Amino acid sequence: MDIQWRKSSYSTDADGTNCIELAALDGDILIRESDDPGVIVKTTPTKLRAFLVGAKAGEFDDLM
Repeated sequence: MDIQWRKSSYSTDADGTNCIELAALDGDILIRESDDPGVIVKTTPTKLRAFLVGAKAGEFDDLM
């Protein structure tokens, strides 16, 4: 199976190792870090969308 990973155009490292990559597979979303590609998290588009809405709203700002 050939997974097509995508990374953000906002990823600024020249070697591309400091970013998150996403892929779609069988209706799910796969997430991995470029510098540790063997660890993959699987979620649904609905759950990822809810997380992104929360992140954009600042719900996780106190974690950083």
